[in-house]
Amino acid sequence: MASKSRDTETQINKEPISIGRIIMYIVLLLGAVVMIFPFYWMITGAFKTWTEVNLMPPTLFPENPFNIENFVYAFKTAPFAKYFLNSVLALLGCIVTCSFTTILAAFAFSRLRFPGREFIFSLLLSLMMVPYEMIIITNYRTIVTWKLHNTIWALILPFMSSIFYTYILKGFFDSVPDSLYQAAKVDGCSDWKYLWRVMVPMAKSSLATIILLNSIATWNSFLWPMIATNSKDVRTLPFGLYAFMTEGGQRNERMMAAATIVVLPMIIVFLFARKYIISGMSRGGIKG
Repeated sequence: MASKSRDTETQINKEPISIGRIIMYIVLLLGAVVMIFPFYWMITGAFKTWTEVNLMPPTLFPENPFNIENFVYAFKTAPFAKYFLNSVLALLGCIVTCSFTTILAAFAFSRLRFPGREFIFSLLLSLMMVPYEMIIITNYRTIVTWKLHNTIWALILPFMSSIFYTYILKGFFDSVPDSLYQAAKVDGCSDWKYLWRVMVPMAKSSLATIILLNSIATWNSFLWPMIATNSKDVRTLPFGLYAFMTEGGQRNERMMAAATIVVLPMIIVFLFARKYIISGMSRGGIKG
């Protein structure tokens, strides 16, 4: 049997690669180059001098790859360290609060039985079709009324829940057999204990996906921080980058250095955690 399986694997490995597959790989490679090249150009441009950036034809590599003058200028001109701290605080606040409310809502819509459950969930899903820009004025009036304008809480409060993330997590909770929940109830396990000791550990992949997507969205948020904050003390990195374009002058190499400071953390996070996003979005059931 072992020899037959090895012969089968050998035959599969010796199968010629079709023309269609070669074309597909070429298209994917070209797409990857198109997607990656702007980031490469931005990062390498951050290490170039003004002369190198304006050379024609342009150069692909900086003459001095250890030139950090543009980064030094960016940190001197604008308090990017403060912006970075504000972004981290807003990120942590949104992740903790949104993850908590998402877990509770997903469990309620998946396991608890109450009147109007399906109607309420369908109504919440329909709200996803409402553009975020339509509720900005309402959110802003609420923030001003509660005297949270120009505070970190103003960056966290509107994003403490998400029906999209609830939908993702509910899909995973629905895939867990009801017999497991019933067995836990027979053993005297409360809903609260069952949620945190059974469901949440099993949903690590989906939760990782939710946290990563929420992190990227919060980190890159620009419109709401620009509206909800005016002071430098509570600016986030994207809004700080916009202000730097005016305060730091129209020097491409300096703007590329500032943009690298803003984008690089999320690039690193995505590179190390992209497999969790794919597995969390595609996972639809439990093996075993």
